[in-house]
Amino acid sequence: MLLLIFVFAGLVFGTIYFIINLINKYSLKTKLIVSGLISGLIFFIFYISGFPLTAYYRQIFEDSPYELTEFKSFVFKYGVRDSMVNTYNSATGEYQYLNNRDSLIKTHLYLNRSEILYLHHKAGELGFWDFPSNELSKDTTILGGVKPLRYLMQFNYQQKSKTVLFETSYDGSENLRAANSKMIKEIEKVLAEAEDRQKK
Repeated sequence: MLLLIFVFAGLVFGTIYFIINLINKYSLKTKLIVSGLISGLIFFIFYISGFPLTAYYRQIFEDSPYELTEFKSFVFKYGVRDSMVNTYNSATGEYQYLNNRDSLIKTHLYLNRSEILYLHHKAGELGFWDFPSNELSKDTTILGGVKPLRYLMQFNYQQKSKTVLFETSYDGSENLRAANSKMIKEIEKVLAEAEDRQKK
């Protein structure tokens, strides 16, 4: 992501410099200054508008409301509305989930420091700290006989916690739903990789 930001910034700066270079009356120093200022302005506009390539850049300069040094535990639950039987708690290592045969698997799974660090930074990158706590659908209708899945994501720190309850039928904005789905996929990926690592 950081590499893409530098490539994007370089393309913007190069294009502007090329256009200004066509005007021969300006000195090299003036051209570079003007190119830099215009590039900075364009990048700032993308930054405040939430342009994808600047999401990582925004995270670097904004103070996170949750400090990694104060991290205590992480909880993840999911399932249908009336039964979230799939659960993980990093504090205890307790992990249970339904496999492809609908058998409930109970085991212990411990995340290492790098995996916790990855999830913490992904939460910041995707804007998880600003997600509404309640992202449940007001419509209880079951479409096509399929019940919507409900997810609970909780990051616990020494001073405070962030909990989000998200439902796949949530009718919020498309960007918010996409960010939730991305966060869920990142969590599931980390848990799957940790389980594979532990089996070795």
